[in-house]
Amino acid sequence: MQIFNTLSGKKEKFLPSNPPEVSFYTCGPTVYDLFHIGNGRTFIMSDILRRYLIYKGYNVKYVMNLTDIDDRIIEKSNSMKTKSSTVATQYSDAFFEDIVRLGVNEADYYPKATDHIADIIHLIKKLEEKDLAYSVNGDVFYSVDKFAKYGILSGKKLDELESGARVDVNESKKSPLDFALWKSAKPGEPYWDSPWGKGRPGWHIECSAMSNKLLGETIDIHAGGSDLIFPHHENEIAQSEGAHGQQFVKYWIHFGFLNIKDEKMSKSLGNFFTARDILQRHSVYALRLLFTQTHYRGPLNYSEELMEAATRGAEKLSNFYHELIGSIDSAETKGGTFNTDIYRDRFIEAMDDDFNTPQAVAVLFDLIKGVNKKNTDEGRISKDSLIDLKSFLDQTAIDVLGIINSEALPTKESSGLSDELIKLLIDLRQEAKKSKHYDYADFIRDGLKNLGIELRDSKEGTTFKIN
Repeated sequence: MQIFNTLSGKKEKFLPSNPPEVSFYTCGPTVYDLFHIGNGRTFIMSDILRRYLIYKGYNVKYVMNLTDIDDRIIEKSNSMKTKSSTVATQYSDAFFEDIVRLGVNEADYYPKATDHIADIIHLIKKLEEKDLAYSVNGDVFYSVDKFAKYGILSGKKLDELESGARVDVNESKKSPLDFALWKSAKPGEPYWDSPWGKGRPGWHIECSAMSNKLLGETIDIHAGGSDLIFPHHENEIAQSEGAHGQQFVKYWIHFGFLNIKDEKMSKSLGNFFTARDILQRHSVYALRLLFTQTHYRGPLNYSEELMEAATRGAEKLSNFYHELIGSIDSAETKGGTFNTDIYRDRFIEAMDDDFNTPQAVAVLFDLIKGVNKKNTDEGRISKDSLIDLKSFLDQTAIDVLGIINSEALPTKESSGLSDELIKLLIDLRQEAKKSKHYDYADFIRDGLKNLGIELRDSKEGTTFKIN
């Protein structure tokens, strides 16, 4: 296996410290709001990378943290006139609900910063002992210029950062680049007792302390969005390696940015979508397929047009899978053979090359073409070959990528809607379109689609098909 390591800027052979054990840490959410679709990409792609490592025979110990004390949580609690712990609990619960909807397998650990205050304080004290941290009036800062390797991940030079730094409003710092390890409590803020007084941890130290506690001083893989390379991950290296004197992470993996119609997603532009928003309109299988059709390191451009294309692709895969299952019982033992190993080898080759999911997905669609051609040219495929085909799809499209709906497809009887009710909804949709309430019309169409009812518009009117 080859993995692109942000630390070296090139692909490297994957050699975990203690095979077949693999330690894997992904930066999770700051729980002050519903997470957006860009965060969703990180969670889904981390999930796929983890699944593939398991497919390859590794025992993966997977950790995703939750930042449950932070400036943004405090700001949100003030605006809601409630406790910060109430905000954190509310959005932690929402996070777990949404990652289940995204088909993300449960992590081995979901550490919360507030559960590791003692570990955080211990790590800060160690940095103080090594003269890498200093305290001023209850605050503790990391002294960046005392860590010679600062900038090793991001490629940033300390002198350039210093020359470009703005005058810092915090005069307690020795340098404007020094960052907070511990923040003294302000009136009305949550706090914990510490050797430096009442206060709370800084953001960066939380991940260093929790990864050290659960995965050890050196971990195999650390993943997160590209926006975290600097300063968050850079600061994690400074903290962890400064404290322990050894390499913190062997392989740094970073996921590319997500844009909306070629523009950066932002609330001010009105193109900000939560994962929950998207899943109200589209299936999780379509969303995961969309993400896998772009390499994890590259930027991904989200649009409804691309999402519709992914929906058709996911439906094609799922329909093929269920048709395959339906044909196994009636298949003949002496039918034609189909060599699934060719596609299995291609899938592994693609994923071994820095988790190249676009190539891996292409293998699956090539498989469909190959099966259809075999059936057309040479007659029915044998039962043994069909069973092998199903096993291949179970292991790859379902267990690794999570892009096929393995549940029974909805039928007319199981849709839960009578023909008369469907026709009434079609009429309501038509009235909405006449009134130019297109969002409401799309809401009806997409809601029916999620129930397995496909609407087909033509000059003669709208008909429906229950899949």
